[in-house]
Amino acid sequence: MSTPSDKPPRRSSGGTPADPAARPSRRRFTAEYKLALVAEYENAPNGQKGAILRREGLYSSHVIEWTRARDAGRLGGGPAESTASATPARRTAEQIDLEKLRRQNEKLTSDPTRTRMALDIMGKAHALLRELSESADEDRPHGR
Repeated sequence: MSTPSDKPPRRSSGGTPADPAARPSRRRFTAEYKLALVAEYENAPNGQKGAILRREGLYSSHVIEWTRARDAGRLGGGPAESTASATPARRTAEQIDLEKLRRQNEKLTSDPTRTRMALDIMGKAHALLRELSESADEDRPHGR
């Protein structure tokens, strides 16, 4: 027998019980924070680098990525300081076609070189096998 208090738990649109806790938001780090942390990480002795990452709740991949961004000038204050935005500019259809044709051209020009090398190796292998066959025939006793 069913009573009003025996209702199943409320479900969200995905079919799972509704979670009363709010979904956590993705952390965002400012360029200043990234630069400060990279500098602190680089200046720390080897035994203390892991402690910095644990304290901040980060992974070493974060520091590596931020270091590369700083060195490329995308975080500001790096050796390759540039005014370009952090996102690369979109390529036009012409640029995409040009890159595709360049790759195709490179492939086509390298294929004959590979073919010549393969034929050279096959010729050497054939000559070696012929020589081994002739020496085996000479070592065989004649007649019984």
